[in-house]
Parts: sequence; structure tokens; C-alpha cells
Amino acid sequence: MTHRTQRLLTVGALARVEGEGALHVSVRGDEVESVRLAIYEPPRYFEALLRGRRYTEPPDLTSRICGICPVAYQMTACRAVEDACGVEVGGQLARLRRLLYCGEWIESHALHIHLLHAPDFLGLPDALALARSDPALLQRGLRLKKAGNEIVEVLGGRAIHPVNVRLGGFHRLPTRAELDHLSAVLRQARVDAEDTLGWVAGFDFPPLTVRNELLALSDPDGYAIDSGTPTGALAGPFGVAEFEQHVREHQVRHSTALHATLDGRPHLTGPLARWNLGSGRLPAGIRDLAAEAGLGPHCDNPFRTIVIRAVEVLWAVTEAQRIIEQYAPPPAAAVPVPPRAGSGYGATEAPRGLLYHRYDIDEAGLVRLAVIVPPTAQNQTAIEADLRAFIRPRLHLDDTELTRQCEQAIRSYDPCISCAAHFLTLTVERS
Repeated sequence: MTHRTQRLLTVGALARVEGEGALHVSVRGDEVESVRLAIYEPPRYFEALLRGRRYTEPPDLTSRICGICPVAYQMTACRAVEDACGVEVGGQLARLRRLLYCGEWIESHALHIHLLHAPDFLGLPDALALARSDPALLQRGLRLKKAGNEIVEVLGGRAIHPVNVRLGGFHRLPTRAELDHLSAVLRQARVDAEDTLGWVAGFDFPPLTVRNELLALSDPDGYAIDSGTPTGALAGPFGVAEFEQHVREHQVRHSTALHATLDGRPHLTGPLARWNLGSGRLPAGIRDLAAEAGLGPHCDNPFRTIVIRAVEVLWAVTEAQRIIEQYAPPPAAAVPVPPRAGSGYGATEAPRGLLYHRYDIDEAGLVRLAVIVPPTAQNQTAIEADLRAFIRPRLHLDDTELTRQCEQAIRSYDPCISCAAHFLTLTVERS
């Protein structure tokens, strides 16, 4: 609806993001008065339903939070509960967990790059249009996603909501034949990943410079994925057990999801944070390919995260190959994790950013308190600030073009509102 003092712009169904939410922009004259990323999907109460459950249950239950990144929830839950019980899983079992996590990064990033985000840069409405215009490109993306799925299926028992993960390790170890099959799959995936990186490097990236505080895990031994030390660009490193002292959640009226700040500042976690804080930990050969794709050691344009994700796919494929080549079966599929009263903390890098869990467990092995801080909840405040900066110089655009560009900007962050639905409503009020 348009009249002399007010313009309302509504997008009824934005596909290619996960979950139900709305973006409301209020404009007066040439000023953007407010930007609200309103998540209206009903709360799912996972923290509450975990209370009173056996300490062995969080890995399986929390994996149901997300069908795209269930491994992230399983691995983080395992680390937190094992920490509470005083157990550290190392050696080949830890490497197998890392291999499983690589599979999730491959399939999640491949999905986002090819089906969710690339159509924006190609002037296409969706992945179906990409399939019609260049089926080979979509087939390559699906091969990459299938490679990630096969890793998760071999290590996790099935590709979605894996069932083979348990405290202390796994219920069953992979066979040599299964790993040899994955090696063959990964050889093709390496080719596809390099081709994908070269492809996305040629996209035309809208100008946008953001200056958020950044948060990612750091690991002196390599690129952090399944473990590490939380590190802020300004806040510096702090222990996982200190996470809640630095990252504070708060409720806002316009969203059922909590917002968060890092030491009082809006912060961003995910590919952009990982790249700026940890790209120096990547193997030299991958850094060289990233440089050829136009990525320097620092990136401040969220639209270029599609290139960072392509680099991370290539790294995950390479890391998975390395783990398989060096694998030797451990003595057992899991180490014992007896219950112990205490608090445990865990953090890993989900595809969309740092994921944190805390569990308080009593002497009977029951969960008394669960705290789960997902990446998208942490990113909401920063996304709103970035969208304000993005919209301001584009207010001269008509409703249709402004809507299209806002949708593309939101997809750069790959927000995972939930895994249940795929809708976003965008409303712009102009007066």
C-alpha cells in the first residue's frame, strides 16, 4: 500500500532461509529509524525439556533442534556432558568426531551455496531456475552435498539426526571398506570444491562494510571446528567455562529468540568471524586458492561469505581426506563416561557459527539445568545493525528492488531460525 506519507513493503514468503521470521523496517524521510528482525516462530523449549533427563540423552535430543546441523548439537552436547563428568575423548575417537563434523560442514555449506544463496548473484529466483539454466552447476552442488551426507551417514548411522554418536565416542566404528569408499567420494568432492570456489569468486558482490565485534573458536593446532578457545576480535580469548560471563543473552519484545552481546557489544559469529580470526590456521595451499578467489586475511563484506563458505568446503574435504588416510582403529568404539555431579561446558563451530552448551548434572546423573546458545541468536543484533547500514544508501530504490536486495543481504548470514519452515515477511514503512 502506498500513499503520500507511508509505504508498506511486504514479502509474504522468503524461501532459502530456515524458519519463520519477519523483518520490519521503519523509515522517516531519509533516515532508517529502526530495523527489527522479528522471529515469531513459537519457542521450542529444548532447555526446559532436557531438565530431569538422563545425562546420556542430550546428544540425541539436541540433535533434533536442527536437521541441517544436528552434528553440531551432538558434538557440543557431548563435549559439555563429558566435561561435567571429567572425561576427555582423544586420539582416533576425537579424529572420527572431527571427520563427522567435516561431513556436516560440507553438506550444509554446499546446500547454502548452490541452492540458497547463489541464485541471488545469478539473477535467478531460486534453485529450480538454476537447474533449468545450468543443470551441471546444480548437479555439482548436489554431489558435494551428497559427499557430506555420506560421511555423516557412515560415521553417524544416518544422514539426518545421526544415531551412532554417544558419550565417549560412538556405538559402532566405521569399517575400512566404508572409509575407502569415502576416500573415493572425497577425491571427486575435492575437484568439485575447487571448481565451486572458482565459480563463486566471480560473483558481483554488492558493497557493504560492517564493523561488528567478532567471535569464533581458535585452535593453535589448526582451523577450529570441533573444539577451541572462544576468541573475540576485541574481547580476546576466554575459557569455554567463562562463555556466559562474556556473552549475555537478553529478551527483546519483537522476537521469541533471545538476543546476545559480547562484553556489551553486538557481535557476529560464523564464516566471517572464523575467517578474520582464524584464516591463518588454514593450510598454505588452501590460503593460496582463497587469495586467488579474492580473499585477503581480512574480510568485512558479509556478501563475500559465500566465498568463505566455499573455502571452508574445500578445507573440510581436505581435512576429511587427511583423517581417513591417517586412521587406525581405536581399541574400543567409546570410552566410559560415568556420571558425576557438576557443571560442564562445550563449544564447537557449527556451519553458521559458535554453538555453546552448558549442563548442570546431579549425583544421580540427571540434568538439572541446560543452557544452549545457538549462532543465529547471537547474530540477530548484528544483523539488524548491518541491515540498517545496508538500507540507508538504498532508500531511493523502488519497493521491488529494495525488497530483492534486502532478501539477498539476509541470506548472506544464512540465518537458521529453525528447521521447520522457510518463510520471512519483510515490511518497510516509509513516512
